[in-house]
Amino acid sequence: MEENFSQADLEIFVERSISLETLASQFQFFINGIPKIILDRPAKIDDGILSLSEVKAHNYAAYFDSQKTNFKIVKFVPASGAASRMFKFLSEFLANFRVGEETITEYCIRTEDKELLLFFDSIDKFPFYNLVLNATRKATANYEKEDLDFKKYAFVKTMLSEDYFDFSNQPKGVLPFHSYPEFIATPVEEHLNECLDYAIANKKSYLHFTISDAHQSKFEKIILEHKNTHKEATEIEISYSYQSKATDVIAYNLNNTPFRDRGGNLVFRPGGHGALIENLNQLEADLIFIKNIDNVLQNQNKTVTLFKKALAGILIENQQKVFEYVSLLKNKTITDGQIQEALLFLNAKLFVQVANNFDSFSFDHKIEYLLKVLNRPIRVCGMVKNDGEPGGGPFWVSDKTGTLSLQIIEASQVDNSDQVQLEVLNNATHFNPVDLVCGTKDNEGNKFNLTEFVDNTTGFIVQKAKDGLPYKAFELPGLWNGAMAGWLTIFVEVPSSTFNPVKTVNDLLKPEHQA
Repeated sequence: MEENFSQADLEIFVERSISLETLASQFQFFINGIPKIILDRPAKIDDGILSLSEVKAHNYAAYFDSQKTNFKIVKFVPASGAASRMFKFLSEFLANFRVGEETITEYCIRTEDKELLLFFDSIDKFPFYNLVLNATRKATANYEKEDLDFKKYAFVKTMLSEDYFDFSNQPKGVLPFHSYPEFIATPVEEHLNECLDYAIANKKSYLHFTISDAHQSKFEKIILEHKNTHKEATEIEISYSYQSKATDVIAYNLNNTPFRDRGGNLVFRPGGHGALIENLNQLEADLIFIKNIDNVLQNQNKTVTLFKKALAGILIENQQKVFEYVSLLKNKTITDGQIQEALLFLNAKLFVQVANNFDSFSFDHKIEYLLKVLNRPIRVCGMVKNDGEPGGGPFWVSDKTGTLSLQIIEASQVDNSDQVQLEVLNNATHFNPVDLVCGTKDNEGNKFNLTEFVDNTTGFIVQKAKDGLPYKAFELPGLWNGAMAGWLTIFVEVPSSTFNPVKTVNDLLKPEHQA
């Protein structure tokens, strides 16, 4: 493979801290393909997913509140992606609408674009409506004399124009999401508000965004304005990190040769959100909440706070039990009776199945085995009932040895030519909303090296295009998929009302995002 690269290429790899060994390993996936995940069955209530009554949820939340002063708590928000998909149908409208030759209704019939009709029918309900309308009036000559269809076209053009708002090229975090009587809130501000509800201990709250370095000033501006207008009693510390260039991948032609741009340069792509395991690995925290940038509510509701705290309470309770057993195992002071207790705990609370021949192990082998099973990071993942949302879900997965574990799996990881596997996939009852609480330290307070728990045999191959030419690229194992495959995992059902993502701009019309 090395012969495909010039000396200049090799120097760029050194500059980016990308090793040839890593490139060679990724290249093998193009040659041999990525092994498909073997699904055993969907995780369901009482079979991998814990169901909480309201009373239990309140009890776990109260337990978290009683314990949180012992922890440094950080909220981790992946926020680097641009909002291009959010405005995709509007960008297509600008590119394809025949101004003066057809009405918007005719365009929608021609293109079967129901999203556009909804957008214009409810245009005055968007939080940015007045802002964009005023700018459109100033930007459009003879605006008041134009017909209604042209005014609508001009509105979208102003909203997406690089000279004005350029919404589709902005990170979602800085877009206007919610209208309040005295201000318009962005997701950044809503995450700040959430921090004050649950990610807080000892009157301190820590919020970490992973962003593009080009956008940091926009985040900082919003946070400064927020702090100037909201005088919290709690100190909120904001930090940022960027996706490391060492996790970038190179693009390949469809014949597996390096893809180059018109200047003959290699084309690098971000390695996907799985690269953020490196960012997570750098955080100094005892307990980490993870939530996507666009999953925020207007007028933060009590259900979200309750279940966030409940998930954290479940993590703390189980982590403390894990720490007890790990301490006994490390010191070799564990008894036969306690080993049996540990087995019951693994099975009942962590849904971990030990080797069938465990009872035949020597005492020292049992200690070594259990220590390997228990001494690892732990995550508690909220799961909502599946109502057709695209994305991953919770499954029992079988590895090469037949050992089962709980994993979050994307549809693209499953062999779609295998009808049995497709049936298992389609029978999933729950969906992954990216609602995690993580414990990343061991019983002695040392940080785990999270990269040691990544399943590097997983990942994705994506096809894209540049300059009109197709190429393919490898994406790293997803952050909550293969990147956390080796973690202790607990799935908990949370109410669907806690999951309110904004995937398209029209999602802002849903009641949860309206005043």
